[in-house]
Amino acid sequence: MREWCWQRFWSGYGYKRHALVNVEQGAANPSVGTLLRLSDSLGVGLPALVEPPQLKAVKITRRGEGAVLWAGKHGGRGVLLGGTRSPNVIELWDWTLKPGESHDSDAHVAGTEELLQVLEGELTVRVGTETHVLGESDALCFPGDEPHAYENNSNAPLRFTLTVFEPGVGTSHRQLGSDAPAN
Repeated sequence: MREWCWQRFWSGYGYKRHALVNVEQGAANPSVGTLLRLSDSLGVGLPALVEPPQLKAVKITRRGEGAVLWAGKHGGRGVLLGGTRSPNVIELWDWTLKPGESHDSDAHVAGTEELLQVLEGELTVRVGTETHVLGESDALCFPGDEPHAYENNSNAPLRFTLTVFEPGVGTSHRQLGSDAPAN
């Protein structure tokens, strides 16, 4: 089964086999986009791919224990705090962006929705061709199935929480080639 999943993932997104070997051996760090496509190809949510296995239904993530899946040039971080199991995956993230940092995201699979709230600072969110500027305690819900970006264009640190809802992870109605390969 493992070989089938890898073939499906790598051939569906135009990746070379040596790239998978580099990831497996720890010689390469895949992007968040690559991890999302890989988890979808395996029919599991991103949390199932990066978090330790859970034997109990209740999971606590203590301060500092989340999976850091994005690191900015100036010290910002995207930390996956936890998530539910497939087929309808909900992820909870804690993001910090230092002044001048940004994170661009490819469109996720059809039906993905994102909900965020600014805890500190000012956040600029680009969704498709629209731009939204949010201040402390502001919230935004938007379709995650179009390209989007989070930006800190201010001179102060920024922190926000993000919830991502991805319906039907691993179900047959999802099309493998619907996302472009990560850069």
